[in-house]
Amino acid sequence: MFMGTHVLSLRIDGELLDRLRDHAAKRGMSVQDYVVRTLIRDDFDERFQAAVEETERFYGVT
Repeated sequence: MFMGTHVLSLRIDGELLDRLRDHAAKRGMSVQDYVVRTLIRDDFDERFQAAVEETERFYGVT
């Protein structure tokens, strides 16, 4: 499976951009890298939670 890159353009207000810059700078990252990693982490969290719930249903855990 080929995983190419694509461009996503966002319009955000200045206050949010400043907060993103602060969070990214604390981690030594660019705003772009910080946002992408945050999205990936949130996506993983959702998929992991769904897997846990499916496993619990399979084994009848309540």
